Amino acid sequence: MKIGILQAGHAAPAMIDVVGDYTKMYSDMLAGHDFTFQTWSVVDMDFPSGPEDADGWLISGSKHGAYEDHAFIPPLEELIRKISATERPLVGVCFGHQIIAQALGGKVEKFDGGWSIGNQEYDINGKTYNLNAWHQDQVVTPPKGAETIGGNAFCSHAVLHYAGKALTIQPHPEFNDKAIESLLDTRAKGVVPDTLQDTARARLAQPDDNATLGAILAHFLKTKRLS
Repeated sequence: MKIGILQAGHAAPAMIDVVGDYTKMYSDMLAGHDFTFQTWSVVDMDFPSGPEDADGWLISGSKHGAYEDHAFIPPLEELIRKISATERPLVGVCFGHQIIAQALGGKVEKFDGGWSIGNQEYDINGKTYNLNAWHQDQVVTPPKGAETIGGNAFCSHAVLHYAGKALTIQPHPEFNDKAIESLLDTRAKGVVPDTLQDTARARLAQPDDNATLGAILAHFLKTKRLS
C-alpha cells in the first residue's frame, strides 16, 4: 500500500540531525505494516496530480498556521476535499490535523491559553495515552461530520475521527524525546515561556505511547476503521 506524505513544513535542522526529516519520522512510525512512501513537499508547491497518486495520505506538521496566508494552503485544502470525496484514508498530524479540519469547514485559531509542549496525557476513546505535543494553534470548532474522540483539559479536540475517511491527531506520535529536546534547544528559545520549557525538559525521560498510536494510525490507513 502506497502512502503519500504531504509535507507541509520543514523540520528544524537540529531535529533532522538527531531523528531525520519528516519522511523518515513518519515511515519509522508506520514501519512494519507493508507500506511504501512517497513525499510531496506541498509547502514548496510540490503537489501530486490528485488523490489517485497514493492509496492513503498523511499530512505532516508545520511551523505555519493553517489560517495564515501562504500560497500552498488553498491548493492543499482543495486536495484534502478531493481526497475526502474519494474516501481514500487520510491521516493528519498537528498542522495536518488542523488543516484538514479547516478545509472541511471547521475553525482553527491561535489558542489564547498558550503553548503545549513535551510529553502530555490524552484521553482517547476512554484510554490514557502519553504523547509529545508542540503547538499553540488548535482546532476550536470541528467540522460537521467529525467526531472528537480524544483530548485533554488544554486541547479539547485533540483527536478527530471522520468515519470512513480520516483520522487526525494534534500531538506528534512521530516525535520522541530526542526530537522534543532538539526543539527545546532551538525553536523554543525566546518563543515558549521558560516555565513550560523547564517542565518539558523534566518530562523527557517519561515513556510515551508512540508505538501504540502509530499502530492505530496504520490500522486506519489500511482499513479506514478505528479498530
